[in-house]
Amino acid sequence: MSTFRTPHHGARLALATAITVAAALTGPVSRAATPSAAGSSPSAGSSPATGPSPGAAGLGDPVFPLDGNGGYRVNRYLLDFDWQAPGTPFEAATAVRATATQALSRFDLDFAGNTLHTVTVNGTTATAVRDGDELVITPAEPLAEGEPFTVKVTYTADPTRIRHRDDAIEDYGWIPTPDGTVLYPQPDGAKMIFPSNDHPSQRAPITFHITTPPGLSAVANGKLTGRAEEADGRVRWTYDSGQPLATQLAQLAIGRFTFADSTGPHGLPLRDVVPDGLVAATEQYRKLTTDHIAWLEERLGPYPFARYGLLVGDTDLGVALESQTLSLIPKADLLGDRVSAERNLVHELTHQWTGDSVGIRTWSDLWLSEGHARFYERLYSQEHGGDSFEATMRTAYAAHDQWRHDYGAPAEPTEPNLFKRMRYDGSALVLYALREKVGPAVFGKIERAWVTRYRGKTAGTQDYIGLASKIAGRDLNGFLRPWLYGAKTPPMPNHPDWVVEPGQG
Repeated sequence: MSTFRTPHHGARLALATAITVAAALTGPVSRAATPSAAGSSPSAGSSPATGPSPGAAGLGDPVFPLDGNGGYRVNRYLLDFDWQAPGTPFEAATAVRATATQALSRFDLDFAGNTLHTVTVNGTTATAVRDGDELVITPAEPLAEGEPFTVKVTYTADPTRIRHRDDAIEDYGWIPTPDGTVLYPQPDGAKMIFPSNDHPSQRAPITFHITTPPGLSAVANGKLTGRAEEADGRVRWTYDSGQPLATQLAQLAIGRFTFADSTGPHGLPLRDVVPDGLVAATEQYRKLTTDHIAWLEERLGPYPFARYGLLVGDTDLGVALESQTLSLIPKADLLGDRVSAERNLVHELTHQWTGDSVGIRTWSDLWLSEGHARFYERLYSQEHGGDSFEATMRTAYAAHDQWRHDYGAPAEPTEPNLFKRMRYDGSALVLYALREKVGPAVFGKIERAWVTRYRGKTAGTQDYIGLASKIAGRDLNGFLRPWLYGAKTPPMPNHPDWVVEPGQG
């Protein structure tokens, strides 16, 4: 997600929302989050001696402890949405194919609001209880460790559901457009869209079935695998994400769209999805994607997915989003000057390598995603008419102690400060410092090894430090950890004249 704002006009949408609970609540369920990832310890929580037990209500993430759930691993989501009109509730169903990683007496899905109708496990009605953002499911029969199962949830989806953060994200959830919607599920808003294991470390492929009225199109992550007109003129669209993805990277958009197909480097299929009235106005910058991919491939290696494209958002949404294989770019980002447009485009494209292909293990590792995207965005911009990279890093260095005080060190975010400047320029500064320490050639080897070694996997801060140390041929813990943790900014290698301004307050 880029925090660089292209200047534009228009008030932000103010949408009031309410949580609708249709399932009868039987009172709070006593559950605890655990710090282990779902499925990481198959023996945890059950044994032949104790029998089935509840899956954890959260993964114990240091920022969002109740996000994600324990006791099972999702293998695939199947979403079925019967879209009607902007702001109009519609019927929806989500099937979650999963495997139990412990013997389960009950388990949770993350699910916020929406009107719940039915819940089944392997086709049999299950008991379902709403507890805040948790849907607590007790199957008719316990699930054995290693047992595959399918939970199906039917509900009325509310496309006005939206939440607000006081950081760069601002509004997230269902984002309305004049004739439809786009999604902004980052950081943990997927639970407002569909019941899920809503944590970035828990990735699974998604199949989307979206039915639209005549004249409207639908798009989602991955490849269009089916389009069928129904007897009443409605159209059923089917998309398959292909590779697994984190729920925060899911995208689904509905509107009057033009699909602009082209070919990128090495025959890579490119498809931009553009509101009909914005095709010509945005073409100038959209056609730069091939050059951007080629530039990043020189530094990070081959593009990691089978396709890519831009989804132009006809909305006053203030920030873009790195939806996997289909970056959401607000229209204002493509209607201004070229330097500003390219900063945002390169930022979101970089995320396809760092953040999407190489996922983050916990939210404390967000610096690895946003720091890399800002680093290459700044580097590209310097080479293409933008500000000096060194000058922007020197400015960030001067403010780093203050940012540490206000927002936490790069790898020490708190929930309210997750998407503040420290995770962007402040984290790009860590990578800049590493490049100064080991030299550009070794740094380049570290970066290519990072996106290769962890392609299609999740990784964390210590993984990066360990790999950087291995490639550099020396232990970099003592260098990188003070940059990533603590209240004081270390000296910048090769720049003894750089000064950190004293933090205030």
